Amino acid sequence: MALPLMTKATAVWLVDNTTLSFKQIAAFCGLHELEVNGIADGEVATGVKGFDPIANRQLTAAEIKRCEDDPRARLTLMHNPAAEGEQKRKGPRYTPLSKRQDRPSAIAWLVKFHPELTDGQISKLVGTTKPTIQSIRERTHWNIANVSPVDPVALGMCRQTELDAAIAKATKNKGAAMTDDERMKLMSTEQSLQMRDEPRIPSAISGLENFSLTDSDEDDDAPLLVDADSLFNLPDSDEDDEK
Repeated sequence: MALPLMTKATAVWLVDNTTLSFKQIAAFCGLHELEVNGIADGEVATGVKGFDPIANRQLTAAEIKRCEDDPRARLTLMHNPAAEGEQKRKGPRYTPLSKRQDRPSAIAWLVKFHPELTDGQISKLVGTTKPTIQSIRERTHWNIANVSPVDPVALGMCRQTELDAAIAKATKNKGAAMTDDERMKLMSTEQSLQMRDEPRIPSAISGLENFSLTDSDEDDDAPLLVDADSLFNLPDSDEDDEK
């Protein structure tokens, strides 16, 4: 469902200038009903100036009157022809000015702990450019001496769900070309605990389990092959007494 511009400011105006129910205002502005109730009580959006949806061609007075007369009705956002065909902007995520200084630290963390991520994925997660990522990888960044890895989720530069999705996609694409050791490093703790232990023969003795020492071995130069079971067949105690 399309939402109006400046949803919270629009909700403030509707609370102050109409008799619409909190439920109707919340549904139209994409807010929780309790949040609208807080606006009416002065506990939420304090200091926010109301945004007139009628003057800004988002609602008509007739539409508001219709919903005021019927509490079960829902407000309908006016159609804006200028918004037709408008596509979401492609490119790096916008990073606020207050957080741009933390961007190298976030990149360093992703490069260090998730090398499977591509430069394009890192660029989308923290809103940076590929040359900046490359300078962090090669440690040629102008401020590399003061850059320390910090989780971008903790810095508020991306969500944990977005990071997990990017890691899962990178792991899936790289899985066919990875070794067992690399795959284990990318495996979650729950997955590794659910795996069964597979007994393996050490490479140093691999292949010797089927050999045994026989009397027919006449070649002195041949390597001596010993049956492990024969080493534990000790003589009986009676034979020891006779000796």
